[in-house]
Amino acid sequence: MVSMAGSIKKNLEIIQEKLSFAALAAGQETPPELIAVSKGHGHDLAREALTAGHKIFGENRVQEAASKWPGLKEKNYDIELHLIGPLQTNKVKGAIELFDVIQTLDRPKLARALKKEMAASGKKVRLFVQVNTGEEPQKAGVSPADLPAFLEECQALGLEIEGLMCIPPVAEEAAMHFALLKKLGARHGLKKLSMGMSQDYEKAAALGATHVRVGTAIFGPRS
Repeated sequence: MVSMAGSIKKNLEIIQEKLSFAALAAGQETPPELIAVSKGHGHDLAREALTAGHKIFGENRVQEAASKWPGLKEKNYDIELHLIGPLQTNKVKGAIELFDVIQTLDRPKLARALKKEMAASGKKVRLFVQVNTGEEPQKAGVSPADLPAFLEECQALGLEIEGLMCIPPVAEEAAMHFALLKKLGARHGLKKLSMGMSQDYEKAAALGATHVRVGTAIFGPRS
């Protein structure tokens, strides 16, 4: 977790080192990309991470991101912004305008809305499908059983799916869900895997994550 005496820069360095070690120990060629999850934190902490040289960030809500990132992106053209929270179809236009990657594609209606808005705007956003590996009724995501059909629907729409994302159940061992996501990715030829958060990013790195989403271990608890 966060070293209270350390700065955001130091926290980023520690996490990157742990990711590199975990990936190397597991025989992975490269460590996963670190997505700094700045949801619930203000401009100042995001700016501190930018000053430290970090460029990849994640937000849960379109509205919060819209209040924080346009100004920062104007001054930092190489920022890569990921949407990692649920996306309502009425927020698709704003999401396409602001985000570079949407990791929470999970239903046909959203797929159609994304296709329509990308065509209208001329902006192509990278897409991950969220998989509900624990099949939790309260959680978003496509069930593993429904994934093949959903990927076919996306392909029929002309959407290029870059990878898969999951959020394991809190009460279960995360590693088995990471292993399942890796298996599903391999089955469908999807090499990008977004999995692992502050409490389990090292496990995710060891199991083949290409992206980890870390907030608290970088920025501290949200207020």
